[in-house]
Amino acid sequence: MPALALPSLHASHGGCWLREASLLDRGGATRGIGKGEAIMAAADTPLLILNAPLVATRLGYPDLSGLDLLELFAFVHPARFVVPTAKGLAHALGLDEPAGDDAVPALLQQAAGVLLETCASPDWAEREGAWSTLQSLVRLRWPWASVVSGHIAMPDRAERWLFSRLPEWDEAPERPQPAQVTLDEAEVIDRLALLTGSAAEQRPTQRAYAIEAAQAFAPRRREGLPHVLLAQAGTGIGKTLGYLAPASLWAQQSGGTVWVSTYTKALQRQLRRESRRAWGGPRADGSQPVVVRKGRENYLCLLNLEDALQGGFNGRAAILAQLVARWAGYTQDGDMIGGDLPGWLGTLFRQRGITSLTDRRGECVYAGCPHYRKCFIERATRASAQADLVIANHALVMVNAARAGVGGGRDGAQRPTRIVFDEGHHVFEAADSTFAAALTGAEAIELRRWVIGPERGSKGRRRGLSARLADIASYDEAGGKAIAAARDAAEALPGDGWLQRLGEGAPSGPIEALLAAVRATVYARDESGGQEAGYGLETEAAQLDGPFIELAQAAEAALADLRQPLIRLGLRLEALLEEPPDWLDGPGRARIEGARHSLAWRIDLLVAWEALLNRLGGPADPEFVDWLAVERSEAREFDIGLHRRWLDPMKPFARTVLEPAHGVMITSATLKDGKGETDAGWNAAVERSGAGQIGVTPRLSAFASPFDYARQAEVLIVTDVPKGDIPALAAAYARLIEAARGGALWLFTAIRRLRAVHGRIADRLARAGLPLFAQHVDPIDTGTLVDIFRDDPRASLLGTDALRDGVDVPGHSLRLVVMEQVPWPKPSILHRARRLAGGGSAHDDRIIRARLAQAFGRLIRSRDDHGHFVVLSAAFPSRLLSAFPPETPVRRVTLDEALQRLAASVCEPTPSPETTPSPENRVQPES
Repeated sequence: MPALALPSLHASHGGCWLREASLLDRGGATRGIGKGEAIMAAADTPLLILNAPLVATRLGYPDLSGLDLLELFAFVHPARFVVPTAKGLAHALGLDEPAGDDAVPALLQQAAGVLLETCASPDWAEREGAWSTLQSLVRLRWPWASVVSGHIAMPDRAERWLFSRLPEWDEAPERPQPAQVTLDEAEVIDRLALLTGSAAEQRPTQRAYAIEAAQAFAPRRREGLPHVLLAQAGTGIGKTLGYLAPASLWAQQSGGTVWVSTYTKALQRQLRRESRRAWGGPRADGSQPVVVRKGRENYLCLLNLEDALQGGFNGRAAILAQLVARWAGYTQDGDMIGGDLPGWLGTLFRQRGITSLTDRRGECVYAGCPHYRKCFIERATRASAQADLVIANHALVMVNAARAGVGGGRDGAQRPTRIVFDEGHHVFEAADSTFAAALTGAEAIELRRWVIGPERGSKGRRRGLSARLADIASYDEAGGKAIAAARDAAEALPGDGWLQRLGEGAPSGPIEALLAAVRATVYARDESGGQEAGYGLETEAAQLDGPFIELAQAAEAALADLRQPLIRLGLRLEALLEEPPDWLDGPGRARIEGARHSLAWRIDLLVAWEALLNRLGGPADPEFVDWLAVERSEAREFDIGLHRRWLDPMKPFARTVLEPAHGVMITSATLKDGKGETDAGWNAAVERSGAGQIGVTPRLSAFASPFDYARQAEVLIVTDVPKGDIPALAAAYARLIEAARGGALWLFTAIRRLRAVHGRIADRLARAGLPLFAQHVDPIDTGTLVDIFRDDPRASLLGTDALRDGVDVPGHSLRLVVMEQVPWPKPSILHRARRLAGGGSAHDDRIIRARLAQAFGRLIRSRDDHGHFVVLSAAFPSRLLSAFPPETPVRRVTLDEALQRLAASVCEPTPSPETTPSPENRVQPES
């Protein structure tokens, strides 16, 4: 196959390589060059490169541009997965892997030739829409446009516009109430056998787990008292199929819907894949028995995309919009965050273009949108109402329940009565965020924009209440007055430039005045002495002076002035739906129902803000923890406000999620405190389930992992690396990676230390053929970093909490997990309050043991895995050792001893096809 005769450049921590513009069969040569020459070459002529932002980082040349192979791949193969490395590109295109960095430039020329050859092929599967998109890209001066133009012929007939190609969703009747059934144990075991297959290994613990899971699907005995099952399932027992067996059987026999909730997108992808064993493909009527549901902010908004395509985006962002439009014609479900849109696509354009194409600001006009019948969000919502299995995340399940939205809201999906919370150790954390209240400048300005709409020539299609409900205002006088009153009251909320005004000491309006006082109070009480420069600051919402309380009261009154007309407007909309005028058609009714839903959400938000402000002048509410905060990132303030959290967020969780349900299962490999079988290990898990808040005694079950940890794993506590000594820490990291020959996952508790260590060791490791990648350093999203790490057994990855849990890297690619220190909880005001209520140091120990167990769980994912878990700690407390499986050997060693043990255990297995991830195996942890 012909290679593209253009020069190509590759840069890594190990050096730079340039290949001249010659075909492979004409003697093109690759040579190593310095960074300076590489920058000059890139500035002089367009070069073939792979992942321009990453190459720019390696060169230290942020203005780098060229012919990025990833952009061409996204155009030619939209919605197709590829690991964004030379090796990943070679696998995706059926080319030989490059033997080393010096072979990458030649591969880039080959890959470009293959992609262009695909464009000219009559068998190109993604041809539809390509020619039209290319014409737009030519006008936008896409670097690839002139190269691609000669390979795509003009079609015989005009191509259909994207928005005419997308299918419409259909309305469907509401499903009847599920039948009350009791699952037979033998049938559950038979269903499990069907899912695992006749050739599968017989796992008694998996069978026992499936029988236990079936208990959550039994008929409820009393209203408000659901069956609650807490099931700890050690890694490797097959818990996913273990609960899908009774779930699929119950859905089949009852005609009901089971919701499985996860914390990470990685598990959602696994569930989608595993569920095919139980449900197969679409039903006879074309509907889907399994649906993945996410929050609205995850899906492509077609109206935002249309606005971007018609001039709303400029420059590179406009090119991104065209590539997203290509993807929209081939996507499975329109999921942009963790779905089949490549995670690396947005990072290529160095701005938040992807998020601008989703509905993150509550601006949806529902049935008023011209693309309403093709909307990805509406399709997923309606499909979930008819599904047997809905795969969601903890946040979505709780948010919908909190808004009474799953059954009574505009989403139209039935309230889930049978819920499985997988990754159940995160339920407390998710509830903590869901039921929180935060009156901050960023939140308040979003509410202002929702009510008022665009101001002073601001761009975008955002519309305020008066534009969104113009026909209502003209028809209903009371409704029109309520809209006008709400708009006037919203003027009291912070406007554009609020943060600058606060910095200049010139706040505008009662809310900005309060935020200015919050800022002043936080800085006045700061006791860090400047040691926390660049990081967020906070102080208790206590002992506030009189002037502060007066400002809080004025802000509370301003919020009440806004809430009242919104309530009146909601009542008028309800009256219109009860006695509709002749002109109110189906789409109009849907638009009003959507407006009611949005109004209820904003009214509840205002109520929470008012309650927070109301208590500032009185005694503290023992149910809540309140504080003031200034949020900063690298010395730059980005938000200011007042915060409120439940001391125990499982109280609202129990009322809004557990109580209306019939059966709830909470399962995880790290549900209990420690790995023992004593009742004491369950106490915290029971308390954090919320079951006791509604008078339910949960059923408890635990199933040990089948793995031989005594043979497969070893915990090494390194005692001679000084804490806080960055040079010593970096040297230890480099030596450990070299001893393990890569395959290391490093977990930091501070981004600052992560960056410092990376800067000291990346070049050294690259010269040894050991690539190093890092969160918060490399311009790559977390999910893609994990894809790269999994794909290369010699690579290592530095990360933070996002990588401690939900990352599944079985095999030789992960053989060493290192924690830079004991993962102590951050000493925040919220943590201090919960520590006081939860038993002092015992509360901290539970948190640390859970974090250690979750991190250790990354290491051994199959029976063939082997590895070491290393903690750098001179005085690791023995009471924390119960975080590890009891049979796991634990040794306190010096760094030299650890290096010897690592070197003795390392072996290089023969690479297998399993080391190359499929689209279903990609991992992207949820933020």
